Formats: sequence, C-alpha cells, structure tokens
Amino acid sequence: MEIRQLGPEDAAGYRTLRIEALINDPDAFSASLEDAIKAPLQKTESRLSDNAAVTFGAFDEGKLVGNVTLAMETGSKTGHRASVYAVYVTPSARGKGIARRLMETLISFAQQQEEIEQLYLMVNSANVPAVKLYGHLGFLKYGVDLRAMKAEGRYIDEDLMVKFL
Repeated sequence: MEIRQLGPEDAAGYRTLRIEALINDPDAFSASLEDAIKAPLQKTESRLSDNAAVTFGAFDEGKLVGNVTLAMETGSKTGHRASVYAVYVTPSARGKGIARRLMETLISFAQQQEEIEQLYLMVNSANVPAVKLYGHLGFLKYGVDLRAMKAEGRYIDEDLMVKFL
C-alpha cells in the first residue's frame, strides 16, 4: 500500500474514484453525482494543482483505492484552520485500515504546516464507523448540523468535529 499526495497527473483516476464514491455513498458527500459527471477533467486537474488544498491517495498495486483532501483556510483570521473533505475508500479495500492511514497521513502533513492549529470535518451522523474512526484519531464532536443535506426528500444530519493540533 502506497499513500502519496495526488497531482494533476492523477486526475483521471481521482475523478473515477470520486464518481464511484458518489454512486456508492451519496449520503456521505454534499457533492452530487450529476455535477461530478458533468465536470470536465480539467476541473479535477486544477483542483489537484491548488496550493490551498492537498489530496492524498492510497494505491494498492498501482490502483487508486482511497483518498482524502485537506483544504487550508487562507484568511488572515482563519489561516490557523483547515478542513478535511472527501474521505473515501473503495468497498473492496475497506477493513484494511486504509482510511485510518489516509487520515494519519493528512494529520501528519497538517502538523508540519506551521500555520495550521486545528482541523475540522463534517461527517454523516449515521456513519458510525467513520464517526468512531475520527474519534479514535482525536477529533472531538462539538455540534450537529441538523438537516445539513437533503437528498431524495429526506434530511441528513452531520456531526461537526474538530482536532486541535
């Protein structure tokens, strides 16, 4: 298993995995499948080139099987904050600790950034395995965003979590 930062050259594989994530776990993401499919590959390449965000990928035998993104705040009053987005591991690779390794890599990277003091994330309140993982990694729940998303006429709550570095 190799975990490394993704770059524009990884855009096609990342886009494919992102679409898979939106098909398999639509309630885990605020993005819609339709928007992801419509977005040109150049948009993904641009995102993977953005200096304010870093995406890490997990590769198994050369195939991208998981990812996580760290988006850093750039404002003068919020530059000490960063957010965790788009955590996903393909179903066939689950149960092997890949999400934990991705998150540990992201946390380690964030700790090396002098300006980042705290990490934020939002997670579907019903996603018990993810909530437990984040808790084990030191994230603390500080609230719930009730009705954070609405999909197919039903509401999805999200736990709000923070980790102080």
